Amino acid sequence: MNNFSSSATSPDRDEYPKVTQADLDRARFRVGLQPEPRRQRITLSLDINLIEYFKSKAGEQGYRTLINLINGSDRDCPILGQQ
Repeated sequence: MNNFSSSATSPDRDEYPKVTQADLDRARFRVGLQPEPRRQRITLSLDINLIEYFKSKAGEQGYRTLINLINGSDRDCPILGQQ
């Protein structure tokens, strides 16, 4: 049996960062380790001019993200001026 490690390790350095109180305050605890539902896939028909409007306003973030911002998924919507 070979006693040599394939990578160097340091006994002084912990592999994981320290957990702070701020980390715990931001944590979301899940019962039974079930993931929190985030989205549901649907099919939605929208007018072409509406899609073109969102595409022109969205830029890098994508028009679907912008639609989600406006429909209430995010309360800080730059298009509606709700900041």
